[in-house]
Amino acid sequence: MNKYAQTTLKAKRNYKENYSILESYERAAKEFFTTKSPQEKGCPKGTFLGLCETGLVRGIPKGNYTKSVKNKEYALKAVEILKQHKHKNITPKELWLALDLGDKRSNSQMDVVLALWENDLII
Repeated sequence: MNKYAQTTLKAKRNYKENYSILESYERAAKEFFTTKSPQEKGCPKGTFLGLCETGLVRGIPKGNYTKSVKNKEYALKAVEILKQHKHKNITPKELWLALDLGDKRSNSQMDVVLALWENDLII
């Protein structure tokens, strides 16, 4: 499990401690990354917040959490793929390829989706 997946799971746990979901993610990112660039990396953050925004993350209400359109779109499509095929043991790379986005490169989005999926946090 990469650090973005770990950050996602920690952010979900922190939310229960009365931080906003954005603040929870930012705090968790600082625990796993020592430099600003990965702490603020938009793709995994937008993926997580996009799933939260739609109410798909267990225990987090629908809301307005991100402006990331593409990462949210990738996450929602990935969840549909996982639900349709009841995937077990799929890698982030395999899930990214299943999105069929051509030459578009992954940027840890599927690590985030799979961390939530594998921990039964996707509704």
